[in-house]
Amino acid sequence: MADPLGTSVSLLLVVAGAALCIAEAFAPGAHFVVIGVALLVAGIVGVLFPGFASPLVLAVLVFVVGVAALWAYRNLRIYQGTGRGKTEGSRTLRGARGVVTERVTHSEGEVRLRDGGFNPYYAARVIAEGDDIPEGASVVVVDPGGGNVLTVAEVDGADEIDRELARGRAAVREPEPGEAESEER
Repeated sequence: MADPLGTSVSLLLVVAGAALCIAEAFAPGAHFVVIGVALLVAGIVGVLFPGFASPLVLAVLVFVVGVAALWAYRNLRIYQGTGRGKTEGSRTLRGARGVVTERVTHSEGEVRLRDGGFNPYYAARVIAEGDDIPEGASVVVVDPGGGNVLTVAEVDGADEIDRELARGRAAVREPEPGEAESEER
């Protein structure tokens, strides 16, 4: 058999397959794992059984193992995990809960969503000016938008009506206890 660069083809397949599997660790997403596994397995078979190490047999083995690895990757979810923390698009973020990491105002802020994908940090805005949400508060996504800015509302057990009533109460000055008594006399 031909020995390119003074090394057997089987050993080159093992090295190439291992390199692609290692590259997958640095760039996850199954870009290299299928072909890396196929090359690695074919190379190991060629090293362990030199009688089968003809280029045609190794090529067929790479193809068969590659198809099997691709099928396993897609159907058995061996590599993908459970899908937890994965978003399918902005519309799946509606109703997602999270916590404020930077004060959210009408013009700026940031939240970290539970199950928010690979990077769970999103730019966020409040619905109306003056409804600022402090850092550490729990929020829910009310409008995922379509871009990278979410509209959120604070989750405090109160709805919009309760918040408006609280703003109204704060705007009306309560009389001091001594003032109320003097008026009654």
